Amino acid sequence: MLDITVKTEKWERHVRVCAEELAGLVRRIGGDGDRFLVIQRIPDLPDVFAQVWHEAGGDYTLEYRDGAADRHFQAVVEGPEAVIAVLAGWARQDAGWEAGPAWSLLDLGPAPEVPPLDLDEDERAALEKRVREVLVAGYASRAELVELAEDYLVTEDRRPVSHEQAQALADRLWLERVAEQAEWQGETDPERLTRAFAALQEAGITARENFACCRSCGHSEIGDEGGPHTRGFVYFHTQCTESAAHGHGLTLFYGGFDGSSETTAAIGHEVVAALSAVGLPAEWDHDPGRAVTVTPLDWRRRLVG
Repeated sequence: MLDITVKTEKWERHVRVCAEELAGLVRRIGGDGDRFLVIQRIPDLPDVFAQVWHEAGGDYTLEYRDGAADRHFQAVVEGPEAVIAVLAGWARQDAGWEAGPAWSLLDLGPAPEVPPLDLDEDERAALEKRVREVLVAGYASRAELVELAEDYLVTEDRRPVSHEQAQALADRLWLERVAEQAEWQGETDPERLTRAFAALQEAGITARENFACCRSCGHSEIGDEGGPHTRGFVYFHTQCTESAAHGHGLTLFYGGFDGSSETTAAIGHEVVAALSAVGLPAEWDHDPGRAVTVTPLDWRRRLVG
C-alpha cells in the first residue's frame, strides 16, 4: 500500500491505496464532475501535495508542491501512463521521481502575512487545549482542525480567529504531533483496534470507529451503515474516543440488528474474541445490556489527514 490519501472531484477519499488502485483512478478521470485527483502524504503535511487535472480528449496537467510557494511546479503530460509513473514515484518518494515531465515553476505570488492572534492568555490556552484534544484523538483532518480553531471562540458578536490564523495554529500543532508520532515504534493500540474492527467487518458485523457524537445518535444511525448480510454492529462514538485519549479506556457499543438479546450477546462475544486476537484486553460481564470496555489502552493514534 502507498502511504497516501487520494481525494477526487466526486468527494471520494481513498486512504492507503495500492499502485494499481492509484493507476485506476488516474485512468478514470476526465468526465464531468470527475476531472481531478489531489494526493496527500500520510501523515498529511502543510503545502505538500501532488495533483492532476484532466478533461476527456485533452492532456493531463500535473502539479506538485513541496512546502514553500517557490516549490510549486506544473507540467503538461500527454497520456495517463506517464502520469501514473510520476504520481506513484512521488507517493513512494523514489529518487528522481520527477524526471521526465518538463516542469515549470507555478508563480502564485507571495503568501499573505498572517497577523498574530489577538487573544488573552486564557482564551489562547483554551483554544490550543481544545485543538490538541482533537489532535490526540487522531481522527481529524487538518481541514477539520482549521474549522475547529476558527469557530471555537465565536460568539454572537465576535469572531476572534480568522481562517488564516486558524490554519497557522492548526498546522503548528499538527506538525508538533507529527514529530511526536515519528518517535513511536511498532503497532499501537489504536492500530490493533482497527485490525479487530476490520476482522469483525469481514465477519458480517458493521464496525465503525469514532462514529456519531453520542450513543443515542450512534444507535439511531448505525443501521444505515449495515449491508444486507450484516448480523449486528459495534462502534464507539467521539466522546468515547476522547475518553480513551485521556487514558480512561474505550467503551464499545454493540448489538444485533434483529433486536434480540441472544444475538446481541453473541455479537458481544465476537467483539471480545476479536479484541483478544489482536492483543487488546476487554472487560465485559457477558450481559448483553452492558458495554464492552477496552482497558488498559495506550491511545496513540497516528495521524492521516
